[in-house]
Parts: sequence; C-alpha cells; structure tokens
Amino acid sequence: MTILNHTAVSHTIFHLLGTPGLEDQHVWISIPFFISYVIALLGNSLLICIILTKRSLHEPMYLFLCMLAGADVVLSTCTVPQALAIFWFRAREISLGRCITQFFIIHCTFMSESGILLAMAFDRYIAICYPLRYTTILTRALIGKIGVTLILRSFCTLSPIVFLLKRLTFCQNNIIPHTFCEHIGLAKYACNDIHVNIWYGFSILMLTVVLDVVLIFVSYVLILCTIFRIPSRDARHKALNTCGSHVCVIVLFYGPGIFTILTQRFGRHIPPHTHILLANVCMLAPPMLNPIIYGIKTKQIREQVVHMLFTKQKSLWFKN
Repeated sequence: MTILNHTAVSHTIFHLLGTPGLEDQHVWISIPFFISYVIALLGNSLLICIILTKRSLHEPMYLFLCMLAGADVVLSTCTVPQALAIFWFRAREISLGRCITQFFIIHCTFMSESGILLAMAFDRYIAICYPLRYTTILTRALIGKIGVTLILRSFCTLSPIVFLLKRLTFCQNNIIPHTFCEHIGLAKYACNDIHVNIWYGFSILMLTVVLDVVLIFVSYVLILCTIFRIPSRDARHKALNTCGSHVCVIVLFYGPGIFTILTQRFGRHIPPHTHILLANVCMLAPPMLNPIIYGIKTKQIREQVVHMLFTKQKSLWFKN
C-alpha cells in the first residue's frame, strides 16, 4: 500500500541546485557567468544590427551569420539568467511545465544552430567549388527556406519528447542537481519505464547533430580538395582564410559538447559540479566567442564595427 501511495504522487515543482558541492562559491561562480552573458548579448546584438542595416553585408555568408547570432542570443538567454537567479537569489523552484519548456527551447536552439553551421559549410562549399554560380544558387529565397526548414526540423523532432515527458509520473525525487533542465536529467526521476525516452533522444541526436557533423566534414573534404588544386598560392591562401572563422566556430560549438560527453562516459570519478560547469560552458562559450571570432577574422564586419564606433564617438565629440 505504501508503494502504491508513493507512486501515485507526481511532482509538479522541482528544485534546481545550481552546482552541488560549490554552494558557498555561487557568488564567485556567477561573476564569469554574468560577464560572459553580457559579452554574448552585446556582441551578437551588434552583429545582427550591423548585418541587417548594411546592405553590403546582405550576402549568404553574413545572413547565415545573422541567424547564428540570433540562435546564440536565445541559447544563452535560456540558460544564464536561470543560473544567475539560483546563484544570487536562490530562486531554485521551477514548475514541471516551465522545466519542459526550458529544455525544449534549449535543445531546439542547439539543434538549429548545428543546422546553421551545416548551412554555412554548404555556403563555403558553393563559394569555393562553384564561385561563378554562387549568387544564382544561394539566393535570398533559398536562404529563407533553409532557415525555416532548420526551425521546423528542430520543432518537429523534439515535440514528441514533450509528450513522452508529460506521460511520466515523477515520484522519485524533485531535486535537480543542475542550473537548467535536461531531457534525461528530468526523465530519470520518473517511476515509469523511460527506455522510449532514452532511445528516441539518442535517435534524434544521431539523425540531426551527428549527421550535421558528418556532412560538415564531407563539405570540408571537398573544399580542401578544390583548394589544393588551385595553382596560385595566394589564391589558395585567400580561399583558406574565408573558411578560417567558420572552422573556429565549428570547433568551439562541437568541441566542448564532445568533451562533456566523454567526461560523462569515462569520468565517473569527476565531481558532479565539474560536469555541470562543463555543460554550462557548452551553452555559454560559443555565444560569447562567436562574435569575437567573426569580428577579428572577417574584414568587412571589423570595418563596420570600427566605422560605427568611430562615427558615434565623433558625433558625441561634436555635440560636446
């Protein structure tokens, strides 16, 4: 009878602990979180503003970059404010509905960003392998369709997980040792069988993010084959430079995630708070560093940023 009564209770309120074991360090941990979030917000907002307002930047590469910056803003905003609320105000309570919504938006954005990186690899492939057909292939209409397709792909593949989670009875625990909600992190507290959740989550990971990585790799193999056939050394160097920023962003996006998966699989002796901090790095490092990478390595964006800042400073000087 006790077991039946226990399993009949389903938690609707959960408590996020932040970084268990480092509760006394939460204020100090919040400082890099806050600084990184401000940099990510300002950097990506500036990038979006420059690309949308300057007609000279209305090219496929920059439009995809604008999509990436928008996804970065959403990704960091879905995770960091929640973490800061825990660190500063101990606002740990989160409802089941809000928890599922947060996980859904985070994973949708992460999957969309992976798709945008694949689209940017396709852009570089067309630009280098078929330069004469670049503008005729990558039209604005096609870019818009690619953006909508990526959003629909994320929404359609992740929507079933919401229903899979809502069918569960969460009677084991309502304490989540994390700063944000995750699919399996939430499902493991259910009394029901969650094998469907596990296998479906693994399947969509393989069919989306892993497939994106494979296609990006194939794109760059074809790009490198084309580049090394170019007779001019300067032309080869210029072609490689156009891919430099994108390669850095790819490594930054997938690298921490792969490292986190490896530490979770093989680093059983690693403290739980280390896994949690690594998961937050995956969500915060790309949004913070992507605008910096493109600002430094892309001449057109760098010039527009300098022009914008210089013009504002000059106008303020004249007013004073």
